[in-house]
Amino acid sequence: MKQNIVLAIFALCALIACSEAPEHIDVQSIQSSLAVEGKWIKNNQGEIMADPQTSGLTLWNGQLVTLSDASATEDMQRKLHYIDAEQAVFSSDSEKMRMANIVRRSCFSAYLADKPDLEALVADPNQPGVFYTVTEDATRTGALSVRCQQKYQETGSTDYPTLLVRLEKTEFGTTMTGVRPIQFDMAMQVGDFPNDGIEGMAMNEERTLYLGLEKDANGQPRIFSVQLDDGFWDSTDFVAVSEPALALPAFSSGNHPINGLAYYKHDDEKGYLLAAARNDNELWIIPEDGSPFRRILMHFTAPVDSKSSACQSPEIMDNASIEGLVVVDNTLWMLNDPWKENYLKNIRCEANKGHYEAMAPLLFSTPLQSAWFND
Repeated sequence: MKQNIVLAIFALCALIACSEAPEHIDVQSIQSSLAVEGKWIKNNQGEIMADPQTSGLTLWNGQLVTLSDASATEDMQRKLHYIDAEQAVFSSDSEKMRMANIVRRSCFSAYLADKPDLEALVADPNQPGVFYTVTEDATRTGALSVRCQQKYQETGSTDYPTLLVRLEKTEFGTTMTGVRPIQFDMAMQVGDFPNDGIEGMAMNEERTLYLGLEKDANGQPRIFSVQLDDGFWDSTDFVAVSEPALALPAFSSGNHPINGLAYYKHDDEKGYLLAAARNDNELWIIPEDGSPFRRILMHFTAPVDSKSSACQSPEIMDNASIEGLVVVDNTLWMLNDPWKENYLKNIRCEANKGHYEAMAPLLFSTPLQSAWFND
């Protein structure tokens, strides 16, 4: 399959229904990277998932689960979306998230009830039906009240604090049952970047919640952590994050954000964080014990949804923008968040043009390789 995909690069311009190959596709990098095939996510009627701006991916009750950020179409926001992994078929909560009293009475109720920018999702491994998410850009909302501004002004980052949110799924729907604003120590130099904040979350069995930051004041991706101890959600006070001693890539220039995280324990022994670096089309393998990381170069493909199309299927994507990942058994599942600024660069074949214009996401999968985890 990989050989066929590589050969398809050279055939693109000769195909009747295709335009020239995308400018940003480097044939040499394609040949040296791992091909990861995607499936268009659809509902039971075969209709594509239109403009959900999917962020985060986790596993619950045998299904993959994701949610939408504040850029999604209104009907998709503040809902959990459930995906059958093998069929790439989705369904969504019928109603938007409710708020428990502790959240409704907090300083953040107006923001969370309107268009919260939810950017990651992880299921609690020890509490079935409980999820955690985090907010990013709150510049769309009004300012906090004077009292609330005074209480939460020392964020160490943005004016409006980043929020950890607890979700609980029951037979009656999904409810926000807790909220805690995050406080960074000023010495961490996180910087004030409302739309380049926390976008990845992962959780280990010891209840350490890892938070992946897109970039800090020095343009570097970072990973922080919070310990979810008993009584954590009984308060709406600041929670101070820590910075675990993890080895991460460092860069002298450019944007290399972490846009998704997953936790994985290899052979039930050593723990790893798997990070999606969407700008680089890379998967980072980050040992939890601080030993050296690995970078796995990938390229992503989309099926051509037409038997009559003259275009090669699958076709190599110019921009996938992975923002969610989760390990199930020995398979890494990945979900993209169509990047509105760049997603239309994928258009080459008429058969898929409507999918890209609708900002339709894909579900990708690839087997884990033992070599990624051998010291």
